[in-house]
Formats: sequence, structure tokens, C-alpha cells
Amino acid sequence: MSQRVEVVQLLVSPAHRYMGRPSEGPSPAPAGELVSSAEVRSGLGLVGDRYYARPAHRDAAVTLMGAENLPSDIGSDTDLRHTRRNVLLRGVDIDAYVGVTVALDTGSGPVLFAVRRPARPCAWMDAVIGPGAQRALRGKGGVRCTPLSDGVLTLGPADFRVLEDAKETS
Repeated sequence: MSQRVEVVQLLVSPAHRYMGRPSEGPSPAPAGELVSSAEVRSGLGLVGDRYYARPAHRDAAVTLMGAENLPSDIGSDTDLRHTRRNVLLRGVDIDAYVGVTVALDTGSGPVLFAVRRPARPCAWMDAVIGPGAQRALRGKGGVRCTPLSDGVLTLGPADFRVLEDAKETS
């Protein structure tokens, strides 16, 4: 059974911004990291993203996060540029789907993701969003996924479906 959700933001960034100590501040943001569409490649990630085709990140190349979990009471303009997740969804508790395979279809066909593990918030969240953000995001900082099919994600309405246990598809 599918449910309607919304893809609120997409982040494809060629740069790692959070390196070193949070007290030193993030590296400058590259222009254009928030995009209207993202090309997904099976087993590799989002084309152009910093984790694309990196062996150490193949089982967690794409991160999904629920818009409802952004700590707006701490930082009212908080978005994917702060959390460094790739896909911001509204209308689904994505953190509840660790261990299953999900499909996200924004209109050009379903893109399958094996939801592998939670994306745990780090100390950088307090530095870039505000004090208390790391704690506020515990247990709802999104999920790390392996893309299981090629496709394109775009902003706007989407169909979200749970397919099966991810262990059966790996």
C-alpha cells in the first residue's frame, strides 16, 4: 500500500562541510547544493554528491529525513544545508523503517532504497542549528540507505511504499 508524501528538499553536495571541530565552524557551502531533481544510481548514491561511489559509504550513500523532525524551535530556518541529509520528506516517519526496503516515486518511476540504519546526529548540529539540536534530533535524525535502483527524484508530491525486509534484498 502506498501513501502520498512530499519531497520538500533535495541536497546534492560535492563538498564535506563539517570537518574538524565544530567550534571552528563549517567549510563554505558550495553554490547550488539544494536542487530540484537528483539522479540516483543503484549501489552508488546521488550523482554529484560527496558520497557517490565511495566504497566506505556504499551501504549508506543516501540519507532520508522527515521534515517533521527538523528542530524548528531551535533554528527556524533549519533545512538540509544544516543537517547534511539528502532527501527531506514530509508525511512519513522515515525513522521507523530501518531494516526494510522502500520505494519513492516522484513521477518518473519508483526508486528503491534499502533503509540500513539510523543517521545519528553529531555535535555539529549544536554548532550550525543551535544549542540542543543534537539532542533534539536523537532517534529522528533520518536514515542511511543503499539505493537499489536507478532513477530520478524531484521536488513535490510522491508515492511512498514499503516493499519488504531489506535483509532479503541485500
